[in-house]
Amino acid sequence: MAAATRKRTRAPSPNSHLPSSGDDASSRSEIYCEECGLGDSDEVLLLCDKCNRGFHTFCLRPILPSVPNGSWFCPSCSLPKIPRQFPLVQTKIVDFFRIQRPLLGSEAAWRKQQKRRRAGGLVVAKKKRKLLPFSPSEDPKRRLAQMASLATALTATGTQFSDFLTYSPGMVPRSANCPALEREGMQVISKEDAEALNMCKKMMETGNCAPLMVIFDPKEGFTVEADKFIKDLTIVAEYVGDVDYLKNREHDDGDSMMTLLCADDPANSLVICPNKRGNIARFISGINNYSPSGKKKQNLKCVRFNVDGESRVLLIAIRDILEGCKINCDTYLLPSNCSFLACNISFRTNHLP
Repeated sequence: MAAATRKRTRAPSPNSHLPSSGDDASSRSEIYCEECGLGDSDEVLLLCDKCNRGFHTFCLRPILPSVPNGSWFCPSCSLPKIPRQFPLVQTKIVDFFRIQRPLLGSEAAWRKQQKRRRAGGLVVAKKKRKLLPFSPSEDPKRRLAQMASLATALTATGTQFSDFLTYSPGMVPRSANCPALEREGMQVISKEDAEALNMCKKMMETGNCAPLMVIFDPKEGFTVEADKFIKDLTIVAEYVGDVDYLKNREHDDGDSMMTLLCADDPANSLVICPNKRGNIARFISGINNYSPSGKKKQNLKCVRFNVDGESRVLLIAIRDILEGCKINCDTYLLPSNCSFLACNISFRTNHLP
């Protein structure tokens, strides 16, 4: 490991609290994470090059997938630029998201669409564990503002909008996304849940987006808030982006990688990288569930499904989310026998509770 990296990962070892011969333990400076208060996982505990305070890569928002090379500054010592707001102009938003028909449709058209949704046969009862498509805001101008907030974030981060997994040349072929390789098991999506997912995709294509607003915070960067009440078990978004082998992302500085496939053979493990192409999912805050308040803040769960023989990651509400609430999804450390640092601090998806 390079010296520039070592100087930022000087966390106390698990036995550092034990005094050694000739040492005065009380005189040593303990280094711990400012977010969770712990000094463990020292291999991913960064030290700010300005204030010398410690932060776990997985406690940062957004999280870092690997220890960065060169200088690194904590959120307090960084001076993020306020992003330029995307124009609140219908034609520009329609072009940006490649919407198939005008965004500001009539109220009658909206009501007709809602009626078709109700006639789709989706069962709402939680005990049957049926997923629900998101319910867009009824006010077309509000939907325009929501999409403008997402366009602002995508433009500021240099990300092209995409609502699907992308298999780019030089990364992995689509055939590599094989759910049968998943070592922990994967849920096979039901017919009803597949209909809900397809309905979400079709609504997004026509400018009826999920009721979410992307907010810029000088300390946290871009975060996402509910712009309307969201019911438990609602599909909020699909996590999308370029699909790549995990082994190719060992030293990737991207801040939003998501585990897509965790195989018995690490060489077959896949991640989603939304740095170049992505949607609103990449701006949803991750919660470190090892911190005391982590699970209390979590209101979304990342769930991997086998959808027509392909692994997909859905972000699903695990409780009712009130308007104005910050959207937080789960983040876990992957098992320690994963040999790559990027795998150890990327998101892990699990079954619905």
